[in-house]
Parts: sequence; structure tokens; C-alpha cells
Amino acid sequence: MLGGFRFDIIGDYLPLLLKGALLTVGISVGSILLGSLLGLAVGFGKMSRRWFLHYPAVCYINFFRGTPLYVQILMAHFGLIPPILGHTDAIVAAITALSLNSAAYSAEIYRAGIQSIDKGQTEAAHSLGMNAVQTMRHIILPQAVKRMIPAFGNEFITLLKDSSLIAIVAAPEIMYWANAMRGQYMRIWEPYLTAALIYFVLTYSLNKLLAYVERKV
Repeated sequence: MLGGFRFDIIGDYLPLLLKGALLTVGISVGSILLGSLLGLAVGFGKMSRRWFLHYPAVCYINFFRGTPLYVQILMAHFGLIPPILGHTDAIVAAITALSLNSAAYSAEIYRAGIQSIDKGQTEAAHSLGMNAVQTMRHIILPQAVKRMIPAFGNEFITLLKDSSLIAIVAAPEIMYWANAMRGQYMRIWEPYLTAALIYFVLTYSLNKLLAYVERKV
């Protein structure tokens, strides 16, 4: 004990909190990867001049950016996953909701990155005989990706912190065990300060890693 702060209950729950941190990282990594892939398709859809690609992409982005992630998690958990799996699954619902949400933000990152490349490079590529796909693959995207790295880094950090919301569907991540600690011991500061410290270590480490990647690229 130190000034009424109970370190003993932190010790009791620390293995569970660390296990929850691994799940948090795993869900966040999986969600950002899936969200990036889906976001690329949505981003190209928004930039398309074909209305049947453009308007659905715009609606998708507006919906997932304009509604709370909390609500999206509940809809995935209770409405989307049960008809697909035949039962609900907190982790699958969490990855689904976070991926769909991340895709909307990733689409805008792709759009901004691609449109930041001077149009003269596209014209030059076409003059060399490249078609649109070759130009995008070999000329535009390699340059745009470098400019997207900071934005994707921020999206990953935001997603990692937002993953705390999946505790509402009983996914056993950091906040799930922090809430369990609070419920068992009727204490506030110990569980939530510990959870905050774990999130801080994760985001700080990720910031350092992203800074290293940016310098290298």
C-alpha cells in the first residue's frame, strides 16, 4: 500500500491486463490491415467518375465517419455477425466494426495522398505508353504511399485507443479486465490508471516506431 493506493490488486490482475494488451494489439493490427485494403477500394471508388462507384463510396465514408464507433460495434455484434456465424462473437464483431470504420478514414487518406501527386506525372506516364493501372501502380502509388505514412500512423494510434470501446461487447481486452478489477474490488484509480499506463506505453512505442519508419522512408 502507498497512500491508500493498492498495488496488490494490480499485481493480481496484471497478467490478465497484459494478456488483454496482446489482444488489443492483435485486433488493432488486424483491423488496420483489413481497413487499409477495403479503404483502398473505397478510395478509388470515391475518385471514380462512374456514378455507381462514386456515390456508394461517398455514402460509405459519410456513414462510418458520421456515426459513433460505439454504435457501429453494437450493430456488428448484435446485427451483423449473428446471421453470418449463427452466433455472436465479440472478437469477430470487434475486428469487423473497427475494420469497417478504419476503411472510411483510410479511403480519405488514399484519396488525399493520390491527389497530392502532380497530374503532370500521370500525363508523362501516359505519353510513355503506360495505361491507367500501370501508371497508378508504378508511378503514383509508390510516391503517394510515402506521403500517407504519417496519416496511417495516426489512424493506427487512434484505432488502438478506440479499441477500448470493444469492452462493451465483452471482448477480453485491456478495458474489459480493468472493468473486472473495478467490479471485484470496488476501486477506481488502480484499474483505470493501470489501463491508461498500458495504453500510453503502447501508443508511445508505436509513435517511436512510426518516427523511425518515416526517417527511413
